[in-house]
This record gives sequence, C-alpha cells and structure tokens, in this order.
Amino acid sequence: MRVPASSVLFEQLALPLLPALYSHAFWLSRNHAEAEDIVQETIAKALRAFSSFQTGTNFKAWIFRILRNTFLTSRTGIAASRTVFLEDLADLLEVTDTNPSPEDHLLRLNNQAALTEALERLHPQLREVLLLCEVEELKYKEIAIVLDIPVGTVMSRISRARRTLYEDLRQQLGGSV
Repeated sequence: MRVPASSVLFEQLALPLLPALYSHAFWLSRNHAEAEDIVQETIAKALRAFSSFQTGTNFKAWIFRILRNTFLTSRTGIAASRTVFLEDLADLLEVTDTNPSPEDHLLRLNNQAALTEALERLHPQLREVLLLCEVEELKYKEIAIVLDIPVGTVMSRISRARRTLYEDLRQQLGGSV
C-alpha cells in the first residue's frame, strides 16, 4: 500500500513538534493524561484538516491553534477560558516598563525550581501567551492567530505575564533577580 504524499509531508512537519505540543498542552491543562489526550486529538484533527493547510504558511502556528482550540473545548479549557483580563481592553494597552525585561533576569537566573513555580502560579492565559512567545518563539502576529485575539491583546498579556513573573521571582529570590 502506498502512503499519500500529503501524509508524508504531514509527518515531516508534525512529528518534530510533538514534544513542544505536549509541553504546551501540559502547561495548559496541568495534567499529564489530559495533555496526552489533547495532543492526540490535535494530531488527529490536524491530519484530517491537512488538505486545508496552505504550504508555505506557518505550520507551527497552524497546529498550535488547533491544539489551543482542542484544549478550549476540553473540560479544563472551558473553565480556564472564563476569565477576562482588564488588560485586554484597548485603552489599557499603554504599558511603559523601563525596567529590564524578565528575559534579561531569566538569563541570569540559575534557580530553575523558582522559575517553574512562578510559571505555575501564572494565570493559564498569561502562562500560555508567555510560553508561546518565549518557549515556542512565535511572533506576536502568529500568537494572535493561535489564540484568535488581536495583536494588541497579545502584547498586553505578554507584558502582564512578564511583570507578574518578575514580581513573583523578585519576591521569591529577593535582590538576586
């Protein structure tokens, strides 16, 4: 039996992303079994819809959007999506932060446990946008596509997530942040 070329291409694009998809699903759901289910369902949905994927566009953003939508339709995702941040309002987007960014602090941070704990305490919506930006290295526009929100909202959430993470780490580590 011959494997269709589209299936081979799907495997080439999707398989390298499995660890990142699982990691992101785990951060969203906070449960290993649910994360595995979300990734499995994401792969199944993505494979079924692969004919609608436009070659040359960002596959990573496309499949992360499917993963996020799959999470949002899960029981945990429905509960997590009910929170609305005031920062999502356009008039509150003027955030000026002259302090060094959390990335600068994170590069100097040797205490992985403190960072993990601080990330776990972030609200899921803030953690998600921060992980998509900092870990998955998606651009703001790609994150906006994945989350189906305006780019300004992405920027606002990233800013709030960084501030919250910074404050948490500063409280945990004192002056070493």
